[in-house]
Amino acid sequence: MILFFRRFFVWIVPLFLLLAPSRLLRDTITLRPEPLPFSPADYHIAIVTDRRSGAGLGLGQWFTAANQRAVPVDFPGGTAAGIEQFIRKNLKQNTKFRGVAMRLRECRVNETANRNRVEGTFNFAVTFELLRNADGEDQPVKLTDFRTQAHYVRPANQTQVVEQSIRQSVVAALRTFDAYMKKEGKGDHRLATRLTVKLADYVRNPDNDTVFYSPDRPLAWADFQATPRRGSRYVAEVNPNFAYEGRSRVVNGEVELTLKIKTYVLKSGSWARPMALNAYSLNHEQRHFDIAKIISERFKNKINPDSLSIEDYNSNVQYQFLESFREMGRMQELYDEETNHGLNEVAQQRWNTRIDADLQMYGLRK
Repeated sequence: MILFFRRFFVWIVPLFLLLAPSRLLRDTITLRPEPLPFSPADYHIAIVTDRRSGAGLGLGQWFTAANQRAVPVDFPGGTAAGIEQFIRKNLKQNTKFRGVAMRLRECRVNETANRNRVEGTFNFAVTFELLRNADGEDQPVKLTDFRTQAHYVRPANQTQVVEQSIRQSVVAALRTFDAYMKKEGKGDHRLATRLTVKLADYVRNPDNDTVFYSPDRPLAWADFQATPRRGSRYVAEVNPNFAYEGRSRVVNGEVELTLKIKTYVLKSGSWARPMALNAYSLNHEQRHFDIAKIISERFKNKINPDSLSIEDYNSNVQYQFLESFREMGRMQELYDEETNHGLNEVAQQRWNTRIDADLQMYGLRK
C-alpha cells in the first residue's frame, strides 16, 4: 500500500502542473502613479473595457533575463482593470458628469531578444464612447479614436521602460481625448446637454399659388383657380395642408431647434362651380382651412423640450408630425360627414362654434 501510494503521488504532481492555468505563470506589472495635470470639465471616464480580439491574453510577453523564454505579462487584475485603476487614482473626475467608456482595441507588448538586449514595441489603440445611461451598455455613441505606438531597446533584466511606454500611451490617450472634448464639446450634436425649441409660422412666400393661413387673410373665391373636377358631386373643393421646415444648430453645448410651420392652401388645387359662389359655401371651405390651422397649433404644443429626446429629436418631431397629419385627416372627414359637406346648416353652425372656440384658444380669433 505504501509503495503504491508513493508511485501514485509522484505521477499526480506532474499532471497538476500540466493542467495549471497559464495565469499562474504570468508576470505582473503595475503602472506607477502619475497625477494628471488636467481635469475633465463635463465628463468622466466611467468604465474601461477590453474589446480586443483574443481579450484576456494580457499585455503580451516580455523577457526578464538573458537567454530565457518570453513570459506572459499583464496587470494584476487584468488589462482593462489595470488601466481603469490607474485612471481612477490619477485623474481628478466628477462622477456626476456624463459617463464616457474607454474601449481597448489594441494594447500589446511585443518583444524580441538577442542575448541580453531586448527590442520592444507597444501598440495601443482605444475608442471613446459617450454612455447614455449609468450601466454603460445602452446605445453608446462613438466619439473618437486614439492610436499610438512606442519603440524601445532595453537590457533584458531592466523592465522599467515597458511600464513607462504603457503609462505614457495611456496618458496621451486621456490628454488627447480631453482636448477633443474641450474643442468639440460645445458644437457637436452628440455632446449637447440641453435642447431649446423655437416655433414660428410661415406666412409669406413669393409663390402666388400658395395661400398661407392668416387670421387677417381669409379665403376668397378668387383663390379657387383650378378647373372643377369632372364627375365630382361637390360644388367646391379645397385641400388645406400643413407642413414644417426645421433646422438645428449647437451653441455652447445646447441644441437650438427652429421649426417653421406652414398651414396653406394651393390655389391650383382648389376649385368651385358657379352655383357655389356665395358666403355660406365659402364659410364651409374656410372651416376646412381653420381645421388645418387648429391641428398645426396642436402639433406645435407637442414640440417642446420635455417631449423630445436630445439624442433623437428629429425622429420625435417627425413622429408627432405624422400623428398630427392623421389627426387632421380624421377631423376633416368628421367635419364633412356631420355637416354633409355643408348641406346640414344646423350641424354647420355647431362646427362653426366649435372651430371658433379653438381659434380663440390659440389667439387666432377675438
